[in-house]
Amino acid sequence: MSSGVGSTEPPKSGGVGFAAARAADVAELLQRLIRVDTTNPPGNETAAAELLRDYLQAAGVECTLLARVPERANLVARIPGTGGGPSLALLSHTDVVLADPSEWQRGPFAGDLVDGFVWGRGALDMKGQVAASAVAMATLAREGWRGAGDLLFVAAADEEVGAGFGLQWLVEAHPDAVRADFSINEGAGDRVELGGRTLYLCSTAEKMSSPFLLRVFGRSGHASMPSIADNALVKAARLIELLGSFEIEPQLIPETEAFLAELLSDVPPASGALAAARGIGPLAAEIVEPLLGMTVSPTQVHASDKRNVVPAVCEVTVDVRLLPGQTPSEAEAALRSRLGAGDYELVNLEAQGGTRSPREGPLWDAVRSFVEAEEPGAAAAPVCVAGFTDSHWLRDAFGTVAYGFFPSRALDPEVAARLIHSADERVPVEDLDLGVRWLLHAARAVCGLPSTG
Repeated sequence: MSSGVGSTEPPKSGGVGFAAARAADVAELLQRLIRVDTTNPPGNETAAAELLRDYLQAAGVECTLLARVPERANLVARIPGTGGGPSLALLSHTDVVLADPSEWQRGPFAGDLVDGFVWGRGALDMKGQVAASAVAMATLAREGWRGAGDLLFVAAADEEVGAGFGLQWLVEAHPDAVRADFSINEGAGDRVELGGRTLYLCSTAEKMSSPFLLRVFGRSGHASMPSIADNALVKAARLIELLGSFEIEPQLIPETEAFLAELLSDVPPASGALAAARGIGPLAAEIVEPLLGMTVSPTQVHASDKRNVVPAVCEVTVDVRLLPGQTPSEAEAALRSRLGAGDYELVNLEAQGGTRSPREGPLWDAVRSFVEAEEPGAAAAPVCVAGFTDSHWLRDAFGTVAYGFFPSRALDPEVAARLIHSADERVPVEDLDLGVRWLLHAARAVCGLPSTG
């Protein structure tokens, strides 16, 4: 009997039949989630939250919808603990980025299942993990499992834009609903083969998003007489070139040092880290390079709104990512040093992320033991995410130990990286089921710890 979504008699836990039914269950739930268009903006995540609520309540899981506005609900589901043990939050988001159907081989919101892959916007980022988290929660509830600590599932709105409807709002308006000692989110989990070793990457830290606005000043005039004006766009071009060739003094943060230690007998100094990574292989260099310091990328320019007007102001948006521990003021000083004096102003636009969690304790032990059991000889390796996720809200608000880890091995990590936020996004059902197994293991290992009372 199939254990598809809404099945009233799921197979008993254990055995090949149960594993196949669980894989079918998570694939079907993901298909249904993809068919709910939660493109942000505008989001409309309530429809996805209600779908998840109905699925989980059928398994006996407590569910609450919390929303700043009715159409943008967050789901918080909970299996209460018996008391005294650590709590674990399975964190995810239900919104997705825009998809242009003309670029896709299959409809981005059709949720097709073809040759073992579920296709659609959000399959990888991150409705696949949403579905796996829900199936893990339902599986445990059907078994009558209870940990010493609470197990939470948070399917948040508004991660892709971050306009204050999702986890940021939850930690401020409903902190007790999402407070947790530990958390599992997106961010890593790729299986990679480097230097003769098999590693599963686990993100324990994230860089900070700290974009700047460079506003360059000149003097307007008619474009037919450029010599009487002072073209801010032309002046900005020189500064953009300087930013485009920005170089940093490399430094080794603990996460990068630990990653290299898994691959090298001797970890080189920061100045030789990139060369050492290149010696391992191109993928190792891609992982290490953005983690050796702040990165600077001019990405957007706006000057004149009319073809025949020389602009008096040119605004350049500069995407800047900082290592954990670095500050926007330090970044500003480095940028000004690079640009030198001139007719411009530099304004920091935001500072989000830049947090880390310790690489020891119950959650790290769960990651390590899962990897070793799934693939003897493989190892878990910590990394810092070059971007950032919602995890920083929990770290900042509650001191939560938050990792990004959703293991995958059927889809090549470089292929996956090209599919996220792009056309033909898809995920193997095999990886979805691997993710469910991980989440079940993590819940039992962390929340199942003995009571401290």
